[in-house]
Amino acid sequence: MVITFQFTVRPDQGAPSGFDMGDMLVTGALGTANSSGHVPDQGMMIYLSVVQLLDSLREFLQGDARVLSYIGADTSFNLVVRRNKDGLSVAGKNGVIARTTVPELASAVLRPAEELGRSLPQEDPVASDWETVLTAFRPLVPDTRG
Repeated sequence: MVITFQFTVRPDQGAPSGFDMGDMLVTGALGTANSSGHVPDQGMMIYLSVVQLLDSLREFLQGDARVLSYIGADTSFNLVVRRNKDGLSVAGKNGVIARTTVPELASAVLRPAEELGRSLPQEDPVASDWETVLTAFRPLVPDTRG
């Protein structure tokens, strides 16, 4: 039931900015979804896309909707999260990537998001949205320290 997310900033864009282009890679036992290497390009404004992902995923996981359709900022890359009797399924355009649980999915998204955020300057216009969404999302992740 393992799922992983990786968020990367594309090189050669100058000083880090909340509007930098980047890519999202989602890997699970049943497949992958990757914004990199497509024609047309599926790269996205990665910081804004991760803010959107965390915000929409938080609302979905705390609510009772059956399906979340997510599309990144300035891209056609998409993910679909569905509730089912056994938990959640996460799918990309080529089908199901993983079957998972709420705590596992929340943890899989939060950790790489926090890592990506370390490179975002605090004075950047996106930084306040970044911190707000991370603060709102963190309670969904079980504390594994003890």
